Amino acid sequence: MPANKGFDASQLDLLFATIAERKGRDPKSSYTASLLAKGPQKCAEKMGEEAIETIIAAVSGSRQEAISESADLLYHWLVLTASLDINPAEVYGELARREGTSGLDEKASRSPDPSDD
Repeated sequence: MPANKGFDASQLDLLFATIAERKGRDPKSSYTASLLAKGPQKCAEKMGEEAIETIIAAVSGSRQEAISESADLLYHWLVLTASLDINPAEVYGELARREGTSGLDEKASRSPDPSDD
């Protein structure tokens, strides 16, 4: 795996702070403000589009395209969390709570999901 080129998770927090600061601003002032003005449903749709683009890049075998689309996906995830008034720290906390738990055990602890059948 290539060496980290200076990124750490605090950069996600900085990006989230910028996104959150744009909430409520004039939608004509920035792309982020325009997404947030459209509400959580539109933000979720956009994140879904980016997830599909990430999947397509991954299966196409283009490493650089997968990196680029993954960055877009993370940005749109942060926009979605801002639109829902969820701080990413809450998600990080949930991940920390799950640490050390088997993914199978964690999934089994949730309410039964009929789609899992």
